[in-house]
Amino acid sequence: MAIVTRIRREVLTLPAAQLGPDNPLPPLRPLDDGGTAHVLEAVGDHRIDDRERDEMPRDMARQLGYEPLRSLLPVRVRDGYGRDREPGTLDTLVIENDRLRATVLPGLGGRIASLVHLPTGRELLYRNPVFQPADFALNGAWYSGGIEWNIGATGHTTLSCAPLHAARVPAPDGGEMLRLWEWERLRDLPFQVDLWLPEGSDFLHVGVRIRNPHERPVPTYWWSNIAVPEDRRILAPAGEAWQFGHERRLRQVPVPSYDGIDRTRPLNSAYAADYFYEVPDGRRRWIAALDADGHGLVQTSTDVLRGRKLFVWGSGPGGRRWQQWLTEPGTGGYCEIQAGLARTQLEHVRLDPGSEVSWLEAYGPLDAPGEGEWTALVQSAEERLDAVLPRARVEEAHAAWRPYADTEPVEILAAGSGWGALEALRADWKLPGTPFAESTLGEAQAPWLELVRTGSLPEPRRVRPPGETLVAPHWRDMLETAPATPHTEYHLGVAQWHAGDRAQAVRSWERALPLAPSLWPLLRCLAVADQESGHHERAAERYAEAFEDLCGERRDDGESWTAAVAALGREALEALLRARRTADARAVWDGLLPAVRLRGRFRLLEAELLLAEGRGAAARAVFDAGFEVADLREGTEVIGRLWARLTDDPLPARYDFRMRPETP
Repeated sequence: MAIVTRIRREVLTLPAAQLGPDNPLPPLRPLDDGGTAHVLEAVGDHRIDDRERDEMPRDMARQLGYEPLRSLLPVRVRDGYGRDREPGTLDTLVIENDRLRATVLPGLGGRIASLVHLPTGRELLYRNPVFQPADFALNGAWYSGGIEWNIGATGHTTLSCAPLHAARVPAPDGGEMLRLWEWERLRDLPFQVDLWLPEGSDFLHVGVRIRNPHERPVPTYWWSNIAVPEDRRILAPAGEAWQFGHERRLRQVPVPSYDGIDRTRPLNSAYAADYFYEVPDGRRRWIAALDADGHGLVQTSTDVLRGRKLFVWGSGPGGRRWQQWLTEPGTGGYCEIQAGLARTQLEHVRLDPGSEVSWLEAYGPLDAPGEGEWTALVQSAEERLDAVLPRARVEEAHAAWRPYADTEPVEILAAGSGWGALEALRADWKLPGTPFAESTLGEAQAPWLELVRTGSLPEPRRVRPPGETLVAPHWRDMLETAPATPHTEYHLGVAQWHAGDRAQAVRSWERALPLAPSLWPLLRCLAVADQESGHHERAAERYAEAFEDLCGERRDDGESWTAAVAALGREALEALLRARRTADARAVWDGLLPAVRLRGRFRLLEAELLLAEGRGAAARAVFDAGFEVADLREGTEVIGRLWARLTDDPLPARYDFRMRPETP
């Protein structure tokens, strides 16, 4: 039998912004509208009170409270990107048969950027014509379009703009499969995504597996997120949904309409909202997005992937502004249809020690009526899906794939990070099918590898911003027994802070100060501790001292030092302005590199500083001149609040990112 599936390398050329360097400061606290340590805004915004829990299914209520993410550590914040786009290239891996062509970005989270149905020439996804990072992921940089694989915790994965390992492996039907895999660091879990196209199939098959190699249960999370054009009708086998909107509460609503509005048409909603469909037990899991002619995309899966969701931006000015922010002028908008392990994205699922969870997804074209009475419409679409891809065939494909999930790669096509290799070496884990080769170990892992092998964390060989801190219990234990050098005490303090032992973390940082060759990293950590305990004046003092020390230590204006100055300068300015120490804030401003002062984030801070100095007209002039805050957080209203302090004039449209109605 001729196998026609092909996997090949290609290059995608498009206008692209540079990702830039990561923020070198460990994210010790949640992100608010003014802070740089990115918090899990998705978690913070989804607050559920006890009364609401009482009205929920028991398993849902339990999982809502199960191990929510409280820290981004050990991951770093990715906020070094800008908004200047120039022609650039992205490495892609293309998997294709005579029916479908999927284009994958292995260096950017393994996202499927495009899925084309070859017989009709239709693009089944929303394909963003540019690469423009924005502050939507748990750790910052994220971009819109395609199919993304969200693992870790509530929100867009920290791997959104990170490289994944990729390889060619044998497929169950004798053809080829494209395997993507990585070590997810928030929960310390390895995962894999296997893509293949059965011969003659109109459906891309996706096998997913998450493994827990630990001797303890671990909370896990997964949502496959599919961007589709927003001028679609969304169909799912549900008559109810859990809605989360601008009111910041979870409530059950009827599907398709409530408040007299059909919410399965994304442009009918004025404001951004999530709709988690309540698919009845025993019902086939699927969701579809169809155009006015009844053509579109359907996603279905085995039952383990139980949840289905619609996200809409809304037709209001804030939703429109965010859509424009993520792409180039003239591009149509998108909505998201999603599939996950639980009913809602607010839940995490327990993965037992030594166990794994796996499922199979299928993506392909669907032609079905998009108009009519809801129940009949859904039934008709499901019958059409059953005709082109029976439910039993999806179950059989999953069963056939499972033995191949352990198959070792035939050819490595792309490399991810070295963190999986470090963990595998530390614990001597064997993870068939997802090799974390020692060759992937790099500079970031080197000191931690030496800690494993010698029991000591080596001192840096040159003066530079500190490297990443590993914070899992086994790394914290090793740090506690390592020789207590200032460098070790710094990292130990970060690990203790992550574990919730804040008093001990402060003691570790204070012990390191007298002998530390570099003071600013320790002073910054202590300043954060002061802020968290309500000592804002002392925090401001330490921030000012830390920034002065950094400016004296900075060796050059290269990328890593510039990132450190920008990150610490921003935090110092915010702390000093909060403490109303405008003269000290001005001194920090003057110490910033000129190129940093020109960034949109710092233009916003400049306006706030000018207003604090009593120079309202000059602050207004900053707004009138125009700026763009590249790392503006999804849902933030910081620009509007500062504008309201300056003037009673309406907020200009270019600054209006509000995703909820104005409140009196």
